[in-house]
Amino acid sequence: MIYLETKGGFYITQIKQLQDRIFERLLLKNGIEISGGQGRILFILWKTDNLTISEISEKTSLAKNTVSVVINGMVNKGIVERTINPHNRRQTIVSLTEYAKSLQEKYELVSQEMNVLFYQGFSEEEQRQFERYLARILETLIDNLPTN
Repeated sequence: MIYLETKGGFYITQIKQLQDRIFERLLLKNGIEISGGQGRILFILWKTDNLTISEISEKTSLAKNTVSVVINGMVNKGIVERTINPHNRRQTIVSLTEYAKSLQEKYELVSQEMNVLFYQGFSEEEQRQFERYLARILETLIDNLPTN
């Protein structure tokens, strides 16, 4: 069997790295000092506040220990706060602070700006087709995840 040399994975990695750098620069330009990992967690908490570390880990696809480290930094910056779950004392609940809630609108505007940049020069049909292809790749990868 002859394999066609492909670069899809390489391109995805390069795009992700550049997107992260540009997005963080846009955030800073708008007075928002958060990292990419913090942004992922904020995005989840803006949708559903008061989540456990496990729930955040599941929703962001970040490892629990990574989420814990990022949450520590966010607590130190006053972005989120941790409380013990009164119904299960072994669980920690992560909640948004008023400061974090005040960032949401600006963050969403920066996200829209990034989205415009990301799809610059694409027609609407090309955008839809591209996202269908990415969804197929993602689905295939999820289906092939090893089970523990």
